[in-house]
Amino acid sequence: MGTLFVVPTPLGNLEDITLRALRILRESALIAAEDTRRSRTLLRHFDIPTRMESYHQHNKRSAIPQVMERLRQGQDVALISDAGMPSVSDPGFELVRAAIDAGLPVDVLPGPSAVTASVVFAALPAVGFIFMGFPPRRRKQAQERLRAVASLPYSLVLFEAPRRLASTLDLLLITLGNRAVAAVRELSKLHQEVIRTDLRGLIDRVSEHEPRGEWTIVVGPAIEWESGPPDASAVAAALLRLADDGVPGREAVHIVSRVLDRPRTEVYRLWLTLPKA
Repeated sequence: MGTLFVVPTPLGNLEDITLRALRILRESALIAAEDTRRSRTLLRHFDIPTRMESYHQHNKRSAIPQVMERLRQGQDVALISDAGMPSVSDPGFELVRAAIDAGLPVDVLPGPSAVTASVVFAALPAVGFIFMGFPPRRRKQAQERLRAVASLPYSLVLFEAPRRLASTLDLLLITLGNRAVAAVRELSKLHQEVIRTDLRGLIDRVSEHEPRGEWTIVVGPAIEWESGPPDASAVAAALLRLADDGVPGREAVHIVSRVLDRPRTEVYRLWLTLPKA
């Protein structure tokens, strides 16, 4: 049986591709590409003659069986997207799932990812991050997803198109409150830009300058995590921040106790002393 190779491609700078990725692209019998026109630039630059066929959101139903048949015949297939890691917020995951369910070999190459690069650029204190992809187009559904993670001590990472950026930022502010944020666009390209501010500041900037290019938004956590034991003022500040965001007292105490590694009874006693709105 052939192997389905998931091959990440450069976000912008072609020098970011790995030697292994180039070898797999050359040795595969077929490259399944999200956009063959864009991918052709990459293949021409590195003189890779491998045949390409399109695999995208609109032809996946017909393309998946064709790729599966090639794999069953013993041909290796390389899956690539326009940029970055395939199957992250694109239909590639359905092809990967189909190969796994059929018992066919799948191998994922490490490489460029807008998610991890943007998290590092943001440099926001958090115990981790949650990748949320593109927000749903329906505002109510998008708000429900955000509310489900609003009180967690993790950064939130989202993708957004320029025409929808302003409305998404408004939704983030309304749902999460005014938090620290980093906005990244054109990663590794000539006009790479990283904006570190808060949600209100980013909304003002977007209203003054028309956004261009696809954006990665990293929103800070409900409460900040810092190394070392927090003092009472830090615990109180974290509790008040959650209270301002509408988090119930019991849940706020639980979160602060867990994230700041303080005894629950100690945090609860401090909560009782705080002024409530």
